[in-house]
Amino acid sequence: MDSILVRGGAELNGAIPISGAKNACLALMPAALLSEEPLTLTNAPRLSDIRTMTQLLESLGCEVASLQGGRVLVVGTEQISNHTAEYDIVRKMRASILVLGPMLARDGHAVVSLPGGCAIGARPVDLHLRGLEALGATLDLRDGYVHAEARGGLKGAVFEFPFVSVGATENLLMAATLAHGTTVLKNAAREPEIVDLARCLRAMGAEIEGEGTSTIEIQGVERLFGTTHPVVTDRIELGTYMLAPAIAGGDVELLGGRRDLVTAFADKLEETGVEVEQTDTGLRVARRNGRVRAADIVTEPFPGFPTDLQAQMMALMCTADGVSHLEERIFENRFMHAPELTRMGARIEVHGGTATVTGVERLKGAPVMATDLRASVSLILAGLAAEGETVVSRVYHLDRGYEHVEDKLSACGAYIDRISEAAE
Repeated sequence: MDSILVRGGAELNGAIPISGAKNACLALMPAALLSEEPLTLTNAPRLSDIRTMTQLLESLGCEVASLQGGRVLVVGTEQISNHTAEYDIVRKMRASILVLGPMLARDGHAVVSLPGGCAIGARPVDLHLRGLEALGATLDLRDGYVHAEARGGLKGAVFEFPFVSVGATENLLMAATLAHGTTVLKNAAREPEIVDLARCLRAMGAEIEGEGTSTIEIQGVERLFGTTHPVVTDRIELGTYMLAPAIAGGDVELLGGRRDLVTAFADKLEETGVEVEQTDTGLRVARRNGRVRAADIVTEPFPGFPTDLQAQMMALMCTADGVSHLEERIFENRFMHAPELTRMGARIEVHGGTATVTGVERLKGAPVMATDLRASVSLILAGLAAEGETVVSRVYHLDRGYEHVEDKLSACGAYIDRISEAAE
C-alpha cells in the first residue's frame, strides 16, 4: 500500500484550493433517494468515501454520473429497486447509515447493515434508530441488519436528541421531509454540513426552518424535486491546511476558505500567535516569528473546536513554546496518533480523555503509521516541521478525506511525495 514521504524544513508560501466538504457530500448524495428527479451536486470532492457512497447508491437502484473529472455528481433515483444496503459496502463507511431515513420516508421500508468504517470508538447509531422510531418506524435488529418499516408512512413528531449527533440529525432531517405532519428536532446539530443539507432539501421543495440552530422544524410535503446544489467548502480540510504554514512557517492563502466555517479554530490559532486574515478569495494564514505559543484545547460540537481538527492541532502543539492540554469530549479513543508523534520526538502524556503536550523545539523524522483519517494528516503536518525524513504508512486512511494532499502541499514548497506500492 502507498506511503507518504515528507522532508521537513521548508517554509510554505502560495495558495491551496479547498475542496467541497466530504461530510456534507456524504449526506447530500443520499438525499437523492427522496426524489424521482435527479439531484446534481457541484463542487464535489474526489475521494474514496465518495466512491463508496456512489457504489452503495448504485446498489439501491440509483444512477450516478460523475462529470467534470468528478467535480459534478448527478444522482438519479427514478425508483429504488433494492431496499437492502449490504454489509460488504456499508462496512467500509459509517455514513452509509444515511440511506436509512430517505428509503423509509419514500417507500416505507428499508434493510440496512450496521455500519463500520471508523476506528475511533464505538460511535453507535442508536440515536438514528430512536429518532426514526419517534417518527413511527418499526425497527428490528437481527443478523447485523436494521430491518425498518413504516408502511403507512412516517409521521411528524417532536424528538429531542439526548446529545448532539450530526449524523442522526441528518438522517432525521431527510426522513422528516416526506413525513405526514410537522417534525421538530430539538438539541439538533448546528454544523455547516447540516445547514448545507437543509438548503439543498429546501431547493428540492422541502419546508424547513431553523437549520444552524439547536431547533429545526420540518413540515412534511408529498414529494420532493430535483435541483442543482453546490457542496459547501470543507471546513476540516480548511483547518488542516491552515495548520500547514502554522507548523512549517510561511504564508499561505486557502482559496474558498471562510472564517465563519472555522471560527473557534481560527480564534485558537490566533491565540498561538499565528496570523489569520479573511481575503476576497479565501483565508490567509501566516507564521513568521519563531515558535507558536502553547494553548489549551477542548473539543466540542459546532460552533466549538472540532474534534476532527484535534489530531492536527496536537501536531502543532508538539512544537509550541510551553505546555498544552487537549481534552477530547466527543469521541473516546481519539489519541491514537499520540504514540506515533512520540516516535518523532514529541512529549505527550495521555490520561483518559486528556493529552498533555510539552512542546519541543523541533521534531525528528521517523517512520510512522496512520491509524485513522485525521491522525494520518496530523503525521504529515508533523513531518513538515521535523528534521529529516518522515514516512507515513497506511495512507489509505488519508485518501478517504483529503484530495491530492501531496500535490496541494508541494505546490507551496513542501518536500512531499507519495510512494506507491509498485515503487517500494
